[in-house]
Amino acid sequence: MAENNDTDTGDGTGADTDARSGADTSNHSRSGCGAVSSPTSRRALLLAAGSAGAAAVLSAACAAPAGTRGAAGMPSASPARPPSPTPSKTAQAAAPACVLAVGAGAGPYYLDLDLVRSDITQGRGGVPLRLDLTVVRVPDGCRPLAAAGVEVWHADADGDYSTGQDTFLRGTQITDRTGRCVFHTIVPGWYAGLAPHIHFKIRPDTRTETTSQFFFPENLLTRIYTRPPYAHRTPPEHPNQRDSRYRAAGETMTLNLTPDGNGYRATHTIGIT
Repeated sequence: MAENNDTDTGDGTGADTDARSGADTSNHSRSGCGAVSSPTSRRALLLAAGSAGAAAVLSAACAAPAGTRGAAGMPSASPARPPSPTPSKTAQAAAPACVLAVGAGAGPYYLDLDLVRSDITQGRGGVPLRLDLTVVRVPDGCRPLAAAGVEVWHADADGDYSTGQDTFLRGTQITDRTGRCVFHTIVPGWYAGLAPHIHFKIRPDTRTETTSQFFFPENLLTRIYTRPPYAHRTPPEHPNQRDSRYRAAGETMTLNLTPDGNGYRATHTIGIT
């Protein structure tokens, strides 16, 4: 595919501006996802989250004591008062540490394709990346959020996004009862003036959403971009520092990657309000 001609607006708004803005941004439904299982409507799943079954899960989660980052201390016994009962395993479980995600624009390539799938590569080559995400409510003691829709989309190794009828490197997952979901994808390539990134959108219900993006450690990107299929292009010397959005939010939104087979794995907790 032809290299994109994006330009960084430099305004820190997170809007990707380029000649590819003619992408189809209307809402679509898809009846198939190539080699993956048939997609399920995200809206239907989110609406189902309001059913009695999902409500019972959420109710049980809200009824449990809020976890802490450290181990809960046991109360000491007193001759005048019997010792407190031993806390249950649920009460002792620590909630994941979290910070509020820094909001960012969705860019011109958000298509809302309702593709519920974990593997979003769809034949696109690149260094494999497993993305393990946990969604939590920051104002509620970082409590894991079940039944939330998590959508991700990003560029391929050449810096191109799927548009129109294409669906590569896009997908949706619904968080489980622990607030977790997993995506199997690749490390994205770069394009004009912007730090390599993965867009994501969190929909805790059918009325609200949080949109932001993940970045990557720059020293790791420079090593990855010496490998095929990235190496046929000359990468920027500093892929991150040229982007004002990275300078503003990189400290919070940069993924911590660890080796995983012939690729990498990233685990990140997304805090929303």
